Amino acid sequence: MAASDSINGSIRNKKAKRKVVFVMGATATGKSKLSIDLAKHFNGEIINSDKIQFYEGLDIITNKVTEAEARGLPHYMLGFINDPNVDFTADDFCRHAIASIDAISDKGKLPIVAGGSNSYLERLIEDPKFSFRVNFDCLFIWLDVAVLTLYKRVGTRVDEMVGAGLVEEVRGMFFPDTDYTRGIWRAIGAPELHRYFMLEEVIGVDESTKMLEDAIEEIKGNTRKLVDCQLGKIRRLRVERGWNMHRIDATSVHQKRGEDAEEEWKTKVLDKSVMLVKEFLY
Repeated sequence: MAASDSINGSIRNKKAKRKVVFVMGATATGKSKLSIDLAKHFNGEIINSDKIQFYEGLDIITNKVTEAEARGLPHYMLGFINDPNVDFTADDFCRHAIASIDAISDKGKLPIVAGGSNSYLERLIEDPKFSFRVNFDCLFIWLDVAVLTLYKRVGTRVDEMVGAGLVEEVRGMFFPDTDYTRGIWRAIGAPELHRYFMLEEVIGVDESTKMLEDAIEEIKGNTRKLVDCQLGKIRRLRVERGWNMHRIDATSVHQKRGEDAEEEWKTKVLDKSVMLVKEFLY
């Protein structure tokens, strides 16, 4: 029997729990890349669990995977909410996620859930009304990076996003009475630019430039705070909830560049993750 037939048979087996892989970690660790690599390796499809990426628009600021990065793989629950102001609750997520997992499993493919909204994942897996642990067998892969290295990566990524058009993207959807507690507007990068957009036309060039620089630094600082929050939730899920997370240390990947980083990714992250998934499926 071919390996792919064995994998598909285990996924289709209605008598056994359906298997789901979760790729977890703080922002900028490489969760999207790992989920796509694993999906390519194991005939999988990906379910987004980043609550800001549920919304259509602001693709740069929400760091959605590009068409090239997706490599032809379906991504469920990505940019599927058209109203930027609507609140998509944890319960909404649970119902959509279970439907997506079932749809992927019914095709004989492996569901891979990837994203940083750990409170939504906790609701999905631990709330008895969804009976998730009764019906599904879970593998948790935690992609981790040393905090100082990740802080540096966060700063670099924000600069890359600005270079890719972050400011212009947010300006295109800006309006003065935006409620930054709702919908996509909770995304880091939108509220920080509000004051700049309000005043850029009525102040001098030098002051405007300084205000934009300060806003970008605030985006970096708030993203670092998000990292701390996400790591705190992951540790709580491990300790208090007892989730059996398999930690993969990707620090060395983020300390290298170019081909060296790709080789490090393969040996330190992808190969180890592939072994974990193989053991889980078989």
